Amino acid sequence: MTASIDTGLARARRGLAPGGPGRPARNRASRLTSQTTRTFFWLILPSVLLLLLINGYPLVYAAIQATHNGSLIDAGDFVGFDNFTSVLTSAAFWKATGFTLVFTVVGVFGSWAVGLGLALLLRTKIPAGAFFKVLLLLPWVVPIVVSSTAWNWLVATPDSPVPALFRTLGLGTPLFLANPTLAAVMVCIFKVWVSFPFMMMMSSSALASVDNTVYEAASVDGATKWQQFTGITLPITARSTYISWILMTIFCVNDFPTIYLLTGGGPVDATTSLVIYAYRVVFQNFQTGPGVAVAFIMTLTLVVVSAILYRQIRKSSVE
Repeated sequence: MTASIDTGLARARRGLAPGGPGRPARNRASRLTSQTTRTFFWLILPSVLLLLLINGYPLVYAAIQATHNGSLIDAGDFVGFDNFTSVLTSAAFWKATGFTLVFTVVGVFGSWAVGLGLALLLRTKIPAGAFFKVLLLLPWVVPIVVSSTAWNWLVATPDSPVPALFRTLGLGTPLFLANPTLAAVMVCIFKVWVSFPFMMMMSSSALASVDNTVYEAASVDGATKWQQFTGITLPITARSTYISWILMTIFCVNDFPTIYLLTGGGPVDATTSLVIYAYRVVFQNFQTGPGVAVAFIMTLTLVVVSAILYRQIRKSSVE
């Protein structure tokens, strides 16, 4: 029975009728002539050169700053990799790294789970589905300054609505932004709140390409809703999922305003991420070298993670 369901799910993913023979469509790549290839090359060359100029100069200058002990106005003396050594042996750096890891994991997978769930819900026939989709986009559309101000009003002080509600229910008066643990939790929840609409739109776009007859074929073969979700929905949307994970990982690691506007990195550095840490080192301590070194470490980490997820994108083909 299980083998029959698995076979049915495989046929359904390929868009075949239950029990019927299938002729999966195959994309045939067209061969470009040498003339067309040269034309494309000369057309994209100016854009490539412009991108290299715009991004190359800041990168080279940042590399110079990372290997010198200067300030914002003076490059200083060459110190080699001493800035990287001092950063990697700093307890503050590793504390910021730990919070960045938690913040990124919760931000990526939390927003993806909420976004995918809502995308599946909106795929069903619910009244005013288009209207609700627009409303669900508001956390992403509203400026982060407005959202952070609203959340501060909700939880910042003992007299804010949420602590007052806890006090009314006899649960005490939690200080959500004064307690280190609660502050970290609130920042992560806030990140999921402002990010799930993006994940919802990515998931909705991927699900839109799946015909309902695919699920009907799987149902005829006896697949349960959970088996359809794990055997059809997740594999078919895998490419879009990995792309959204890459983008959201970059968004989370580089997210400065979400944290800074809500907690400023406090209390006692409990919500200080790497980007907040780099900002403080450069613009508050005026140590350009170590701050830029932190930025290079962040960039290298993002490149590695993106490369790993990109390999998964290439592997996630539905058979």
